[in-house]
Amino acid sequence: MILETTSPSDGGGALPLMTAGGSIILTGSTTGSMGTPAFSIYSATKAAIRNFARTWALDLQGTGIRVNVLSPGATVTPGLEGLATGEARHALFNTMKAQTPLGRLADPGETAAVALFLASDESSFTTGSEVFVDGGMAQV
Repeated sequence: MILETTSPSDGGGALPLMTAGGSIILTGSTTGSMGTPAFSIYSATKAAIRNFARTWALDLQGTGIRVNVLSPGATVTPGLEGLATGEARHALFNTMKAQTPLGRLADPGETAAVALFLASDESSFTTGSEVFVDGGMAQV
């Protein structure tokens, strides 16, 4: 669902349908926090998403609506698997694993679990935050 194109304070989009306790989860990326060769525009847009969440959290102050960013790292998805085949795929995955302190790629379910947390009342005191599910890639 697209909520806004500008600011939540202008009352447009789906925002009027949200109630106290609602949770907006924006999708970020590790590239928004670290330099990634050949990804300058993509990285800049992901950094902007982080700032949207922080600003919207302030704009929505007093409404009970929370805004956070979920930033996954390298995750085994059809898109990632389709980037290369054979030895090139093996090399790509090994490189990403080597850049991740946990030494592996994420399973999509691991990211989904954090999304579920952010959507639930369990995260009722979390807003304006960016939560990484990246095995430590962008953290150390």
